[in-house]
Amino acid sequence: MRLPLMIAAALVALTACAPVPTSQPQRLGTDGKPLPKLYRIPANGKQKIPYEVLDAVNSLRAASGAPQVTLDSRLTAAAATHAQDMARQNRPWHFGSDGSSPMDRVQRVGYSGAMLGENISETYETEIETLSAWMDQDDTRRVILDRRARDMGFAWYQESSGKLWWTMIMGGGTGTPGS
Repeated sequence: MRLPLMIAAALVALTACAPVPTSQPQRLGTDGKPLPKLYRIPANGKQKIPYEVLDAVNSLRAASGAPQVTLDSRLTAAAATHAQDMARQNRPWHFGSDGSSPMDRVQRVGYSGAMLGENISETYETEIETLSAWMDQDDTRRVILDRRARDMGFAWYQESSGKLWWTMIMGGGTGTPGS
């Protein structure tokens, strides 16, 4: 009777020593590529993310010989409005649901400098992954590295599903303090 109990106890003890999987296996899409992981903007994201992106953008600009840009609250407001509007329309494009262009939105927030370009994205990726994707494309990279740029606006809207709508606007500055 003791021998079966000892064997059972040993098996239970060995089972407890088995490694526990620390993560789920990567799920693959129909194309064989890994499905995106859900990225939720952290609670401190509103204060932290724009400055992380600004630092990354200025590093990229420095490496290309372009001057640094600063965050502009007016351009950020225009970017935030457009990110929310793209989510409402459920499509990433440069025109607002009211027919507005990027230039219209920049003028509406009182930015009198030149609107040099707008980058947009619909994704589940982080802000740095999105910036990297923009740098991989000629047209969006040109917006980021435009040597005339002095100001940047950056904002996002995250749906309850986790989908993110990112918008970056580059402006040529106004010559006023902070621009």
